[in-house]
Amino acid sequence: MDLYAKKSRWKLYLFLAAMIILAISTLYTNHIATKLAQGERDKADVWAKTMERMQDVNADLNEDVTLEVEAIRSPDLPIIMVNEIGKISESLNFSDNADLEMELKKMKNSDLQPIEGTGYARFTYYKHSPTLTLLTYFPILQIIFFSVFAGIGYLLFSSARRSEQNQVWAGMAKETAHQLGTPISGIIGWIDHLRMLKPDEEEVQEVLDELGNDVERLNLIADRFSKIGSEPKLTPVNIYQELDACRNYMQRRASRKTIFDFPSPDKSLNVNINPPLFAWVVENLLRNALDAMDGKGEISAQVSEEDKFVSIEISDTGKGIPSNKFKTVFEPGFTTKKRGWGLGLSLAKRIIESYHSGRIFVKKSGINEGTTFVIKLPKG
Repeated sequence: MDLYAKKSRWKLYLFLAAMIILAISTLYTNHIATKLAQGERDKADVWAKTMERMQDVNADLNEDVTLEVEAIRSPDLPIIMVNEIGKISESLNFSDNADLEMELKKMKNSDLQPIEGTGYARFTYYKHSPTLTLLTYFPILQIIFFSVFAGIGYLLFSSARRSEQNQVWAGMAKETAHQLGTPISGIIGWIDHLRMLKPDEEEVQEVLDELGNDVERLNLIADRFSKIGSEPKLTPVNIYQELDACRNYMQRRASRKTIFDFPSPDKSLNVNINPPLFAWVVENLLRNALDAMDGKGEISAQVSEEDKFVSIEISDTGKGIPSNKFKTVFEPGFTTKKRGWGLGLSLAKRIIESYHSGRIFVKKSGINEGTTFVIKLPKG
């Protein structure tokens, strides 16, 4: 299992754990709310019966009604009592300027069934107390607060992680460039020494020429690494010639069964790029395409102009990428190869987006249907 798959699985586990906690909290809150709702209905029932009893003309005037009076005062529920002819006979916990008729209409349209009685207290309507109302909405508020907290936490954590990754990459890249510098200088010295020792031997000079080409390549690689973490200089470059140079380098190292269909370098379209870094991105895409085609297929490139961007499409006829992996292929550590660190496309994304203010993404792909990557660079 690759690094990204492991990270994604842990994210899923944490998300499921959070959902379970929220579900338990919601169920428990609903259980308490149900109990409180039943308690409030019982209070409203007691209040209605008490009011009905105190209005009973046959009641004993000498009877102790202390409990009844306390019952009248105790509920914190908004209550409206209606008599047999539909008129409001009593109300409780409403302000002096409240429109009782309007409040009664709302109560009748609510889900709470009225308490039925007789005479003075034919129907007693009530609403939940403010406490129960708040408790009812608590799970929703809890989900909202949790989502906001999780979202902010995720953004802060991701930002800190990306910053840390950038520092590690920049440090490793510069250290690699530094470490390459010493042996490269030594190799150049030995090549010059051998040229002077064997100036008349043609075969030796040819070998030294090839060694010189390889050293130039190593210098280019070291230069690329040294630019990671610093602001590269962008210069106007003919994009057609730059693509053709990348094509020429990779074609010499590809199978003869691989066909390269690139636009002519004779065309002209200048784009502000850093040539070593941009070539690194294109070579990464071409190398991945060659790996996906197993030495046989076609790699093509197209350049087109848009309003504010120059669009470069690089396509292959390889194994393809599943649609659910279009974004994850640019994540550090993601790779489908048995050997590899999974940093090529991640570095390509950083180079295009951070250093060139452009975009790179998978336009289309499918299993055994090839892949098309798109690079968009701003004009001018």
